[in-house]
Amino acid sequence: MLSVRNLQSAYGASQVLFDVGLDIGEGEVVTLLGRNGMGKTTTVRSLMGLLVPKGGEIRFDGCMLQGSAPEVIARCGIGLVPEGRQIFPTLSVRENLVATAANRLGRASPWTLERVYALFPRLEERACQSARTLSGGEQQMLAVGRALMTNPKLLILDEATEGLAPVIRAEIWRCLEALKAQGQSILLIDKNIAVLKRLADRHYIIEKGRTVWSGSSAELGAQAEMVHRYVGV
Repeated sequence: MLSVRNLQSAYGASQVLFDVGLDIGEGEVVTLLGRNGMGKTTTVRSLMGLLVPKGGEIRFDGCMLQGSAPEVIARCGIGLVPEGRQIFPTLSVRENLVATAANRLGRASPWTLERVYALFPRLEERACQSARTLSGGEQQMLAVGRALMTNPKLLILDEATEGLAPVIRAEIWRCLEALKAQGQSILLIDKNIAVLKRLADRHYIIEKGRTVWSGSSAELGAQAEMVHRYVGV
């Protein structure tokens, strides 16, 4: 579904990505791991067209995406839950969800308000509440729900549970497990290696803007020293 080869990106004269490559198949959950500042968010921004790559190839469902505008990429079927959530604070929970709702790919069973509320009952309880008054965990649920309402083929979550209370983290993981069971393709960035090994099919590690390792959860679990070298704090 998604194929990235030799991705290179920079902010002005400061190059951040030098050689990032990854693949995501239909129905797969794949992680992007690495310490802070290694290029994970820059990779996401490059995939979404928020940063124009200097080089390399991004192919999604057979279409070349590098250099495309963010709205074009979104319409192709990629949904983003960005780092920091970035919900619309002046809109209600319901308004946030319907603001970007679309079924451009013609799914037979599209995401609707009812489906999102079933996934996150708290959002239904707060449907008329201003999004700025939600807790951090509730805002993250809203960000996930908003992305799902675009009915994406691929869902990208940047720092899925960062800064959340343990009980809210557990709810986010439950949601992602449910999405995987439904066949949703996911690219996931997070620091909870134990949960990621259980949830994800494959993993990529980047170091200083380069992909330095890839493998299955079993392979990741067997290389504790390597994980500590590239991911540990």
